[in-house]
Amino acid sequence: MITSMELLKKRIAIEGKLNISDIIKSILKDAGDDVKRQYMSIGQDYYENRHDILKEDFTKKWIYDEDEKGNEKKVLVTNENKSNHKTLHNFHRLLIDQKASFIAGKTPSVTVKGSSDNSELKEFEDKITKYVDERFADTQIDWLVGASNKGVEFLHLYIDPKGMLKYTIIPAQEVIAFYDAQYQESIEALIRFYSISIVQSGGKNTERKRVEWWTAEDVTYYVEDDNGNFILDSSVEYNPAPHFWNIHYLNSIQVERQPHSWGKVPFVELRNNSTSSSDLEMIKGLQDAYNLISSTSTNNQIDLVELYWMIQGYGGETAKAINSKLQMNKAVSITDPNGKISAQQVTLSVEERLSWLKMLRRDIYHIGMGMDVDDESFGTAPSGVSLDFKYELLEQKANKLIRKYMTAQSEFWWFVTQFINQSEKKQYDSSLVKCTVNKSKHTNELDTIRGIMESRGLVPDKILLEKHPYVDDVNEALKELDAQKANEIQRMQSTFGSPPNTHPGDDED
Repeated sequence: MITSMELLKKRIAIEGKLNISDIIKSILKDAGDDVKRQYMSIGQDYYENRHDILKEDFTKKWIYDEDEKGNEKKVLVTNENKSNHKTLHNFHRLLIDQKASFIAGKTPSVTVKGSSDNSELKEFEDKITKYVDERFADTQIDWLVGASNKGVEFLHLYIDPKGMLKYTIIPAQEVIAFYDAQYQESIEALIRFYSISIVQSGGKNTERKRVEWWTAEDVTYYVEDDNGNFILDSSVEYNPAPHFWNIHYLNSIQVERQPHSWGKVPFVELRNNSTSSSDLEMIKGLQDAYNLISSTSTNNQIDLVELYWMIQGYGGETAKAINSKLQMNKAVSITDPNGKISAQQVTLSVEERLSWLKMLRRDIYHIGMGMDVDDESFGTAPSGVSLDFKYELLEQKANKLIRKYMTAQSEFWWFVTQFINQSEKKQYDSSLVKCTVNKSKHTNELDTIRGIMESRGLVPDKILLEKHPYVDDVNEALKELDAQKANEIQRMQSTFGSPPNTHPGDDED
């Protein structure tokens, strides 16, 4: 983690000695040497089935021998006849997907405090909830998965050419954030770097790094030249550029374009936990051991020879030739009167390996703080306190991320609110936006619904709807209930007439 104050000191120290290109190269080198950043790629690799077991070569084996002088030496021997299968059990991905689905399998509920009693706040809520669509739900899962894999993940907000607010996930491997020196929380500057393809003279493609240097006011684009230096990207019309442009049209013709900035770096950070560490760190050794034992067992089973022939007093031919005669004639001729032939059957003991794998699996789910749905005890249909107990470790792990997720959500809705205010000349307060996680878990639905019904009158209906197992989108459910109530009143009025002193359509029993 780098603070903007440290960056400033670095610039002051090298003023007159290094230019901006040298500063960028120095920062990128430091990032490349950062062990925590290197682990980001490992977490992503394991999620995408690129495990260390794939580097293992089971046809090679180290054996110990003696040299001419009788000294022990280690020799790598290759046996091309040995099987080289790798069995890959991706518990890491199962645990990550389980946690992400547990947190955001049901779309988070987004509401505005006080909207039930204030028409202006209700209007604000309606505008906010338009952003809680399928894209929002899908992005939340990707955001949570990325943070769990790498320890941190970033969401970038931008205005597209049509003037619409958009957002996208930026892989943490591409981001270097500079934080405030005092609390190490707010992002004061950010570098994004990635590779692009450049077409050189002659039509040859080559890879070059591109760097975006973001501040609270603007963004500067740099590109790597043929000599490995970073220069201003000439393909960008305005460089530095504002965060976005306000474009005004008259009769479909652009008449004015005003530069605007968020006043913040438009990236929202989601940390996995307080140490920004990957979930893989806790189980990598166990995951590798499981893959190794499983792969070794598979290769041994494939290479198993059911019968080994013990032959004495038969010479002059290779083992391959002898095997051919045994297959064709079921016999061979022994010339030595003291010779003999016998068959030895070989079996593999698998019980110990299965027991070891079972123990590793249990440890993976325990230390990885997940829930093994293949656990035999699930066949007893646990419910109530028993079911809650099975979710305990997953709850503990998920709650660490949820606390960080709530902070990131507050930052995200700040940007959305600012966009609405700027576009519609409003003054809405983003601190009134409330995001509620609807954990996706197996429950005794009957007990839950009964508890909700018994809480009516004591707890606001909106909060009860958030807990209802049949409700995925609270705001949509409230709209449907209002429409249903209005239709019912209209039906009653058309059947029995309007009550005295009321007008048709009034919400009165």
